[in-house]
Amino acid sequence: MLEKIFGSRTRVKLFRLFLTHPEEEYFVREIARTIDEQINSVRRELNSLEEMGIVKSETRDRKKYYFANTEFELFSELRALMMKSRLTHERGFLQDIQRHAQVKYMVLTGYFVNDDSAQVDLLIVGNVSRAKLDQVLEEFKERFGKQLRYTLMPNDEYHYRKEVTDKFLYSIINGRKIVLVDKFSESAE
Repeated sequence: MLEKIFGSRTRVKLFRLFLTHPEEEYFVREIARTIDEQINSVRRELNSLEEMGIVKSETRDRKKYYFANTEFELFSELRALMMKSRLTHERGFLQDIQRHAQVKYMVLTGYFVNDDSAQVDLLIVGNVSRAKLDQVLEEFKERFGKQLRYTLMPNDEYHYRKEVTDKFLYSIINGRKIVLVDKFSESAE
């Protein structure tokens, strides 16, 4: 059965989509756009996953919607495996950003902490090449099917916004977040 489960790149992308968003429903064209794969390979893999019982489908308004089968015997194990894989790849993504930049402050929010109300997913303060950052973010999008929203600030802009109690910046500082780098606090000690 494991050979069938992890048979192709398209299948792995489908696993990521369904197992990280088990509450969502998608129609075929939407899935193909989201995971950036050919519609025929998406249809073929969806049929296989449905035969195995990993996904279910329902037809409404002449559209067939697919969703994760949370009753599948191995659902929780597969989901845990996808989440662990995601964390490993995200860690590599974040290290790539730090390699190409002089980061003074970096915060993960939004997507990384499951907060849909956040305005951005990533805040980076420091000297960062926008071209390099865009390249790393494009690789992230290809791997995870998610376009990250980010804000890039030079140090002086960050300090100014903090001083004037900028609403946007404080929504990040006071919201749900994961602080990866905070050299401003380190230098204050």
